[in-house]
Amino acid sequence: MKTAIDILQEKWGHNSFRPLQKKIIDTVLEKKDAVVVLPTGGGKSICYQIPILLQEGICIVISPLLALMEDQIRSLNQRKIKAVALNSVMTQNELIVLFDNIQYNGIKFLYLSPEKLQSKFIQEKIKQLNTSLVAIDEAHCISEWGHDFRPSYLKLTILKELCPNANTIALTASATEKVLEDVEKQLNLYEATLYKSSFKRDRLAYQVFEVEDKLYKLKQILKKINAPSIVYTNSRNDTKKISEYLNQNGYVSTYYHGGLSTFQKKEAYDSWYREKAPIMVATNAFGMGIDKATIRVVIHLNFPNSIENYLQEAGRSGRDGKKAFSVLLKTPNDALTAYKAIENENINLNFIKKVYFQINQYFQISKGERSEKLFDFNITDFCNSYNLPIKKTSKILKILTIQGIINFDENVEKRSYLKFICTSKSALDYAYRHPSDEKLLKTILRNYGGLFENFVTINEYHLSKKTGLSKNQLSKSLKKVQKDSIVKYYPAIENSSIRFLVPREDDKTINRVSKRILKHQKNKEIQAKKLLAFVENKSICRSKQLLAYFGEKQKINCGICDICIEKKNLQNTPSKTRKHLIELLSKNQELSSREICEQTEERETIILKTIQHLLEENKIRITKENRFTLK
Repeated sequence: MKTAIDILQEKWGHNSFRPLQKKIIDTVLEKKDAVVVLPTGGGKSICYQIPILLQEGICIVISPLLALMEDQIRSLNQRKIKAVALNSVMTQNELIVLFDNIQYNGIKFLYLSPEKLQSKFIQEKIKQLNTSLVAIDEAHCISEWGHDFRPSYLKLTILKELCPNANTIALTASATEKVLEDVEKQLNLYEATLYKSSFKRDRLAYQVFEVEDKLYKLKQILKKINAPSIVYTNSRNDTKKISEYLNQNGYVSTYYHGGLSTFQKKEAYDSWYREKAPIMVATNAFGMGIDKATIRVVIHLNFPNSIENYLQEAGRSGRDGKKAFSVLLKTPNDALTAYKAIENENINLNFIKKVYFQINQYFQISKGERSEKLFDFNITDFCNSYNLPIKKTSKILKILTIQGIINFDENVEKRSYLKFICTSKSALDYAYRHPSDEKLLKTILRNYGGLFENFVTINEYHLSKKTGLSKNQLSKSLKKVQKDSIVKYYPAIENSSIRFLVPREDDKTINRVSKRILKHQKNKEIQAKKLLAFVENKSICRSKQLLAYFGEKQKINCGICDICIEKKNLQNTPSKTRKHLIELLSKNQELSSREICEQTEERETIILKTIQHLLEENKIRITKENRFTLK
């Protein structure tokens, strides 16, 4: 009989568990419940994947993000492990086929969102499955004190009824004591064993730098590190602009955000993962499922939303155990701007009611009605129709989604379909006569069956990889072949979608969740202020601050964060730095602080402090052009 080690060796290519992983796997195999808190990169998914491969039956995995599900499924399928996900565009017939496949074709993992679980049809189908294990990923979403609260998580206890023979494992990468209490209470896991790994990262240096010019500092860091890196920014537009700026300055980067198509995201990820473009500039949409151990630095150009988000993103650096860095860059005005943003973040309930009313009007939903239809949705058209601000409206649609009133999916990608409308002989003759299209047509024929009888779903991304054509070239070629009456081709249409989850009752619908909305907004404000307090605290070791937030005590300073290094440097002296600065200025009439930093090996913070001391001592003076010269 196979053991956990056998499965690990066979499917994952190695045979060593971390000690805590081994304990968790043993608990799950004993059919006991478990609550697991492991930091980013701590190997949470293996804690439920290994046990189910040693048992009969399937594992139902609840996950809040489609992108996260897709990453997990791709990883499992590459290891020849069958896994599927329920997504929002499946018809009832497709769902029936999928559940039949689960029952009869050896599928071991079913991924679905907590919202999909509320469907009575899906609940009945789940009852028919032989479910041995339920895994609840991102379990902090069940707590109103969690950084990504989702009310739909509060309804997950129904899984105890639907799967009476299954034990439960709840997993998260970041949870305070208060959140953990909520997880146990809301999921009825009072007898579960809690496994919690320390968030301490001995070789990850958390550093916060105050700078005048973020892009200049960014170039300095990337030049010094010269290894796989992630640069986080809060704006989709900025990802492209910063990537282009870096590329123009001799670096090789790509960019990623939630508004890109699936094809574009995969292309950017592959380019970065294979280190064709070792620098990724991204919003926080880039992160879930990243499995790259050699990232040496994660740089934040803006403040994250919470300490939990910061720790998850920073923790993607240095998973191989070697020295790595997390750098947050701030200008002198950033904190003030952030405090103002927190004040302006909250949205008036009346405006939320207005948007909810208009979205029902837009799709002609009658009062008291709940449409089962999935609506294509163009937010620009909607906002123009009712003179609404796009950014604020998008935020409200996300609030309504969090509260389980609608399901607003940005960039829902429909499938592409293709069918040959000629005989197989005609198709091959055409390919022979058109060499530029031959490789594509033969690749399609080799990879898809039933093309001459029915429309078949095709994947342009995989076809692009196999043929070496860009997506534009591939699309152009297919449209040309269609024009020549060889195929009928329906390309995927990318758009947002909306599904209504409750009957329309206008103000009453919002009033029912108004307290929850206000509480959620207040929690976000508290979390943002705690992140700002962390950034502005210049006296306590960064690692100590982060660990204290999650209830851990650390007696010894990390020695490698910006605060620890600055304390060391101040103790050791800037006497040689003072001497060097005076020598520099004696050789040059005037120098800017940047020019001084470029010609000095000392850390920038020490140089700036030394300049300040020399100014106070009247050894140097500053000119009208903000340059320094000897007094």
